[in-house]
Amino acid sequence: YGYSEEAREVVKEYPQIVFYVNSAEYHDVNMTSYFARLYQARYLAGIVAGMKTASGKIGYVAAMENNEVNRGINAFVLGVKRVNPNAEVVVNWTGEWDNEEKEKQAAYVLIKEEQADVLTYHQNQANVVEVAEAEGVYSIGYHIPPEARSDKNLTTVECNWDLIYGEIIRAYLVGKGNVKDNYWIGLEADAVGLSPYSEEVTEAIMQEVEQAKREILSGWDVFSGAITDTDGVLRCGAKETISDEVILEQFDWFVEGVRIYEK
Repeated sequence: YGYSEEAREVVKEYPQIVFYVNSAEYHDVNMTSYFARLYQARYLAGIVAGMKTASGKIGYVAAMENNEVNRGINAFVLGVKRVNPNAEVVVNWTGEWDNEEKEKQAAYVLIKEEQADVLTYHQNQANVVEVAEAEGVYSIGYHIPPEARSDKNLTTVECNWDLIYGEIIRAYLVGKGNVKDNYWIGLEADAVGLSPYSEEVTEAIMQEVEQAKREILSGWDVFSGAITDTDGVLRCGAKETISDEVILEQFDWFVEGVRIYEK
């Protein structure tokens, strides 16, 4: 994340080269942003969390506030709210992508102080799952399923990067490099999704997730319909959909239902 800013001057120096940058917020005639619509899978994971929580408090350990992380948090919360309107998602920032000590401490705080009984995260490693397992609370992973887990680890938000890179390379080989600013692939190509469920995920939860998947595949977007932010401001009307440009590059706010943990 953020590599596009570092590449700004380089791409201008080599106009004959086709550049692709992951999760970019800057574009040029020869630089395309690519990313998976992981927010779709985050939304589905939110449904799972919303239907499993008993306390109504769900913890989210996150690296730092930027468009990519905010987008995932917001999608997750919208999924939670779909099935559990009274639930609250408490976000605890670590300020780093990869810091085991901070991530574990952030997870403990959410369990002990906030009574969160489901945890998820946006970090590079599954340290949050380790804490959840030790404390006997539910967890939802990210990237790849943890190697050692109990049924308390409900599922994992996954991305098929092999498929995404294959699509990009095929497009380039037929002369379609840099034909658009953003190259996004999602559920429609099986590029994102949830890993196999644990035994703790009920049939009712699975049916609700499948219904949401059908809606997304039929053209409905997670960020559509009436959406209010944490200040009560309507950010999306009942018949509107937030554009790809906004959710990729301008997500500097949180949906209603998010609370940032403060010491």
